[in-house]
Amino acid sequence: MASAIPIFIRRALNGFDFILDTVSAPHDLDAYLSLLKRDGTLVLVGASPDPLAVDAFSLIHRRRCLAGSLIGGIAETQEMLDYCAERGIVCDIEKISIDRMNEAYERMLKSDVKYRFVIDLATL
Repeated sequence: MASAIPIFIRRALNGFDFILDTVSAPHDLDAYLSLLKRDGTLVLVGASPDPLAVDAFSLIHRRRCLAGSLIGGIAETQEMLDYCAERGIVCDIEKISIDRMNEAYERMLKSDVKYRFVIDLATL
């Protein structure tokens, strides 16, 4: 079965202390949990419309934690942004103009997306 897992995923197995899961669609939580080190934590902030299954051994075997959190208000958001700025934590995005929105949607349907799309509102 390990051969079915892409090499870049196999290299990351047991490699992370923390994963922030923002996915708001059904997805395999066990795949994300396998990326966590012993005592690692996966926090869900995206809300799937369908229930998400978790294999208990994904948590028990390496003492991993699964938690959830509401996104918070303006004060919490500012605190998070300040924390990230102080520590150089950034996200990878693909900024697109508003006229490329349909193209971005088609790419998403084809799974041809590496980073989150962000629409540049200056192009409205």
